[in-house]
This record gives sequence, structure tokens and C-alpha cells, in this order.
Amino acid sequence: MGRNREAKIGAVIVAVFLLTAIVVGIATALGITVTPYGPVQTDTGPKLAPPSLSHLFGTDLLGRDVFSRIIVATPNDVSVGVGVVAFALVVGLIIGSIAALKGGLLDELLMRFTDVVFALPALVIAMVIAVALGPGVTNMMIALMIIWWPPHARLARGEALKVSHQNYIRSARLAGMGTWKIIFRHVIPNIFVIMLVYATLDVGTVILVYAGLSYLGLSVKPPAPDWGEMVSAFQDYLITAPWLPIVPGLIISIGVIGFSLLGDGIRDALEAG
Repeated sequence: MGRNREAKIGAVIVAVFLLTAIVVGIATALGITVTPYGPVQTDTGPKLAPPSLSHLFGTDLLGRDVFSRIIVATPNDVSVGVGVVAFALVVGLIIGSIAALKGGLLDELLMRFTDVVFALPALVIAMVIAVALGPGVTNMMIALMIIWWPPHARLARGEALKVSHQNYIRSARLAGMGTWKIIFRHVIPNIFVIMLVYATLDVGTVILVYAGLSYLGLSVKPPAPDWGEMVSAFQDYLITAPWLPIVPGLIISIGVIGFSLLGDGIRDALEAG
């Protein structure tokens, strides 16, 4: 009962983050303002004002509304989290399924390559790639995509190996069905839910890693808002204006917890079923 309640809380949190990201993203593309103040608008109120009805999360040292900046930054973190994991899921499903069904030398080569990438220090490699590409949300997403797929590939291979011994796979092979058709018609549909559970849990991890890289200044350039960058910029105000670093840090934590609770809920539902 408790797990079910936690899963519902996670689903609500994830839905709020996704909906906010979609609405803000579309509004930004159309040039529509959906926040009380512009994200870079200064002097919206007293400088370093604490949270109030006029400024739900207070203002910063330039008088910018923190709530508006948090909302406008949401598409960055959510799109990176979902985009990187979606890419890793697709690549992992394909590589893992091919390795499991083909076996032999191809399986060995694919898995050794996967192990090499997996053994690399992911955060360090992502930082190097991000520095080489330059700061920016898109470049950060590319950097994380390059190194994030190996765990998905290994999990997909393990699950595909279980499926590959089923009678319907043998029947498909005897009927002359090609490897790609078997993968997309029989293997992926039967392992996708398990992979989706892992992917859901992984989104929160990507959001946390992206926030850390943004904290280091590898994402958007100021004055554009970003959660990790906001924590970094205002960490010295932890005593005098604690809402400045705490609020974006809390938002990051809530996002990570939301995806984790949702992933745990889906997993528990599958185990109960």
C-alpha cells in the first residue's frame, strides 16, 4: 500500500515536470511568456527579497524573480534527462538484442566495445566532450548520449538472451524470418517493459549529472537560467539569502526523487503481476 502511494506521488511529480517543460518549451518557441516575470528581467522587486506572494521563491541580487527563472529552466533539465535516456534505451535495445540473437564473434565484439565504454569514467568523459563541443544544452546532451548507453545495452542483452530460447523465437527462425524482424517483432516487445523501468529510474540520474555539469558552467551561459548554474552562482548566499541556492537544489532533488519513485512503482507492479 505504501509503495503504491509512493508510485502515485512519483507519477504526479513526473507529470508536473513534464507538463511544465512542454508548456514552457512551446511558449518559448512561440514567444509567449507564461511566467510572472521574464527570466532575465531585473528589478522585478526588491533585491534579495525573501519568498513572498509577489515572488514565490524570492529574488536574487539583481532583483530577478527566482520562481520565473526556475520555471523557464525546467525544459533544459527535463529534455536532457529524457532525451539522453531515450537515446540510450534505443541504442541499448538494438545492440543488446543483436548481440543476444547473433551470438558468437559479433556478440563478443559488441560486448567488449560496450565494456570499454562502460569502464570509462562517465562524468570525466562527459566533461571532456562538453568542453570540446562548447557550453550549451544541446552539446551537453550529445556528450551524455555518447557515454550513457552501455548499461542499457548490457541489460537488454541479458533480457534478450532469456527471450531468445523461447519456442516462438525458434519457430520464427525456422520460418525463415530475418534477425531484424525477430528483434522488432518478438524480442523488443517482450523486453521493453523491463527496459522502460530501468530507463525511468535512469532519468533522475541524468538530471542530477546534468545539474552537476551545469554547476561547473558547462551548460547555458548567464543570464539564461539553469538549475545547476543557479546553485553555483548563489552558493555564497547560503547564509544571507538561503533561498537562492536551496530552491534550485530542492527542485533538482524533487525531480530525481519523482522519477525514482515512479520507476520503483512500475517495477513493483510488474513483480506483483
